[in-house]
Amino acid sequence: MNNIIDGTKISLKIRKQVKTLLKKENITPCLAVIQVGDNKASLVYIKNKKKACEDVGIRFEHIKFNDTISEDLVINEIKRLNNDISVNGILVQLPLPEGFDEGKIINQIDPLKDVDGLTYPNVGNLVLENDCLVPCTPLGVMELLKAYKINLATKNVCLVGRSNLVGKPLIQLLLKEDATLSICHSKSLDIKNYTTKADVLIVAAGHPNLITKNMVKEGAVVIDVGINKEGNLLCGDVDFKEVSKKASLITPVPGGVGPMTVSCLLKNVVKAYKLQN
Repeated sequence: MNNIIDGTKISLKIRKQVKTLLKKENITPCLAVIQVGDNKASLVYIKNKKKACEDVGIRFEHIKFNDTISEDLVINEIKRLNNDISVNGILVQLPLPEGFDEGKIINQIDPLKDVDGLTYPNVGNLVLENDCLVPCTPLGVMELLKAYKINLATKNVCLVGRSNLVGKPLIQLLLKEDATLSICHSKSLDIKNYTTKADVLIVAAGHPNLITKNMVKEGAVVIDVGINKEGNLLCGDVDFKEVSKKASLITPVPGGVGPMTVSCLLKNVVKAYKLQN
């Protein structure tokens, strides 16, 4: 199929650019990842981040706490990392165990080191279109659209999902590119009414195979951000097999947006380094 958007290929290209830049400028940025508890998925994500960092020449620190630790001690560790000039990026691996206040903890991170783009100053700057650190998955979606030369200024774009991590930042990034935007979510009554009008359909709902063939406009570009487990298999929020027959371009799961998230994290670590120096 020649209508597949190859996220793996584009992400490797980004990694190569980052590696070349670090070598050329002879710099070694550092990313510190804080983990609380033993979430299995988190361990996989952290392993992927560590490997990606080491591949391009970013120093990686993994700070792991038991879920019995107090919130105050996690905050103290963040403050220590904020003050450590050798650390350029700080990331708290989500989700945190029950009882932890995610918002409170994340907002202890120095906005210039907030490589996930989740602190209030970065969220505010994104809305105001000021230069800032942007969440990695939305950034990855925009990089894919750019790589495939999809001009959003003339397009109807439908976004399904409004999470703080993906949906809301994407709203701002799409508006910045002058897209005409409709947003659907779990309380929307008839999402088909919106999705069938979309030239570009971006789905980040966390609901396996939510989007079926009859919900997609002929020739649409479909970006599937969802990663769901069905038995032992990974699937997206879009019924790939059927929708790919109608879409002009479509991201697979896995191999679409997923690899872009980690590569955009590497870009953010480099950007954070430059903002600090």
